[in-house]
Amino acid sequence: MTVETLSFDLASLHAAYQLGLTPQAVVQEVGRRVSAVGDPGIFIHLRSENDLVDEAGALPPFDPDLYPLWGLPFAVKDNIDVAGVPTTAACPAYAYEPSQDAYVVARLRAAGALPVGKTNLDQFATGLVGVRSPYPVPRNAIDPKIVPGGSSSGSAVAVAQGIVTFALGTDTAGSGRVPAALNNLVGLKPTLGTLSASGVVPACRTLDTISVFALTVADAWAAYDAASGFDAADAYSRDIPVAAPGPLPAGLRVGVPDADSLVFLGDDVQAQAFDGALNRLKALGATCVEIDFQPFYDVARMLYDGTWVAERMTVIQSLLKDDPGAVHPVTRTVVGAADNYSAVDTFNGIYRLAELRRIAETALRGVDLLCVPTIPRFYSLKDLEADPIGPNSDFGTYTNFVNLLDMCAIAVPTGVRSDGRPASVTLLATAGQDAGIASLADDLHRISGGALGATAGEVSQTPILPRQSTRRDEMVLAVVGAHMSGLPLNTVLTGLGARFLEVTETSEDYQLFALAGGPPIRPGLLRVPDGAAIALELWALPSTQFGAFMATVPSPLSFGTIMLSDGRAVTGVLVEQQGIEGAQDITRFGGWRAYLSEHVA
Repeated sequence: MTVETLSFDLASLHAAYQLGLTPQAVVQEVGRRVSAVGDPGIFIHLRSENDLVDEAGALPPFDPDLYPLWGLPFAVKDNIDVAGVPTTAACPAYAYEPSQDAYVVARLRAAGALPVGKTNLDQFATGLVGVRSPYPVPRNAIDPKIVPGGSSSGSAVAVAQGIVTFALGTDTAGSGRVPAALNNLVGLKPTLGTLSASGVVPACRTLDTISVFALTVADAWAAYDAASGFDAADAYSRDIPVAAPGPLPAGLRVGVPDADSLVFLGDDVQAQAFDGALNRLKALGATCVEIDFQPFYDVARMLYDGTWVAERMTVIQSLLKDDPGAVHPVTRTVVGAADNYSAVDTFNGIYRLAELRRIAETALRGVDLLCVPTIPRFYSLKDLEADPIGPNSDFGTYTNFVNLLDMCAIAVPTGVRSDGRPASVTLLATAGQDAGIASLADDLHRISGGALGATAGEVSQTPILPRQSTRRDEMVLAVVGAHMSGLPLNTVLTGLGARFLEVTETSEDYQLFALAGGPPIRPGLLRVPDGAAIALELWALPSTQFGAFMATVPSPLSFGTIMLSDGRAVTGVLVEQQGIEGAQDITRFGGWRAYLSEHVA
């Protein structure tokens, strides 16, 4: 296989490097592919081939363990700094040349990745359509009649065309997910604060995050893993450990919009594609639970129809005052709405968001994550010429609420619609649950199959490798009852940053009881001389959170050592001997789930 025919996904490139391919040849191939694609709208600025060859030649010896992104070419949205390359935010009058990389770019370079250039965007990251730029509009990689999506338009198209392995975007209202859906890509929007915003031109600083576009979930995750880290210089950075993707818990419950709140805006083909994706989730063992999505839509409307639009004004207020003609007319109209709001309106908006967040939390009870269409329908370039505002709002139907509710998200391709356009869904979860939705997205991508972006490559059937070991700052915790995945108290664990490890069982030395009292009904695990194996789940809990978890477990339950069937000893919740008075022995069911399925309506 020659470099010209090589897929630029991580696995393919690293396999080729192992066989002797040089990163110099790869960056030269990047230039050839840019020319071959022939789309002047993708990049605002490309680094010179000589600079790239020199940087590739200065890489340390190939060692993917030390440098997990070694030799991978990547692109950077032009509101994120790359040292020595102008940052414009798609506004030439705003341009400046940074002397140092953005925090995230520096981390990616340290992992061996090679930034090849800065990509086009909806000006000041204000838009989901990808056409609000003074530069040529990037062509959608799948169908040039369709808008490319924004605001991270150039980044998405660069990946979909196979020019780079991955690309950085930003995401405030959906800019890391909508272009992914329109260009048949994975779009990873992480928990707010896990990727530093140092060196990023803000859109809404309290809601912004850098995002990652890639051909595969594995590639997006590798870039995210390398780029994440606490940055004390960023006031909005959060010290949230990045858990590793791994096996999915049993009994996964996926919330989906109910029939009355599912929105496709007349696109019946999109509705059919979403049904197909849900059927694949069910084939993976998930249970789909319909919920009323109206609270989420109410939150979504606040992003542009409320005072958060004033946060965008903080970035360009001086420019609008001194040189309003430098700002794209649609951007000027959108951001100019900030003049209609007062400080009182701002606080009322904060109060209203808190009310809606509480309602949304209620809607999320009983599900592990959400699955939504990434976009409700498609729009063409002609549609945007006729109406530059309406389609943009429609694209935000399933994306605008996510950052306001502090959720993580990953958009993933789910095959091809019956009309040949790409199908996509987005998996959503509460903050810190990035690894879980990435694992499910990887499974869903593989079972859906199809092409990688607009390239000749196809989805691999090799999953993200399960990484079940705990870190030094974690402990293994065994749970046998309502703390298991999908059950009512699981949110106590996930809220403390715990991550699922595996389903297993005890040694044959235990009895399981349904304890007296309630509701809620509770199980109790008791070690006995002659018992049975009882099903349980293992979770990795941050060691610093063990005390907080202990405080949630009432008497007669206590903590002790639980022996597993494979000989391991782990910490878990047991019941004290006096606690089984009046309790029902349910050992014969082999586990709490089996008991619930037969005896609880």
